[in-house]
Amino acid sequence: MKIQIINGPNLNLLGKREPDIYGNSSFEEYFAHLQHIYKDCELSYFQSNHEGAIIDKIHEVGFSYDGIILNAGAYTHTSIALHDAIKAVTVPVIEVHISNIHSREEFRHKSMIAAACKGSVVGLGLLSYNLGIEFFLKQKEV
Repeated sequence: MKIQIINGPNLNLLGKREPDIYGNSSFEEYFAHLQHIYKDCELSYFQSNHEGAIIDKIHEVGFSYDGIILNAGAYTHTSIALHDAIKAVTVPVIEVHISNIHSREEFRHKSMIAAACKGSVVGLGLLSYNLGIEFFLKQKEV
């Protein structure tokens, strides 16, 4: 099973940025943990602070992978282009957020990409990524 994890803007600062919200681990550290747990999956990781690069990655893997786990960061709340990119590909996308976007500032309550995604996992910290992977694994079993 091939799963692409895509992180958007400012998620390169995990472990440094607002640790009371996002924790003390970098995503690279957590990604190594995911690779250790899910040895039977081919996990790939991509991060960009640029919307177009994220769209390009969705297009690149969106017809050949088994799933995409997308934390679009702040683009979640602003990007119709990401919504359209998700709808344009055949691979299912799970939207994830480390924090509970619904308990934060009001402008974070609306996701522009949720309707294009297969589902969403929010507010469960880095475990949100595990749950996205578990979804794809369970889907394969069905």
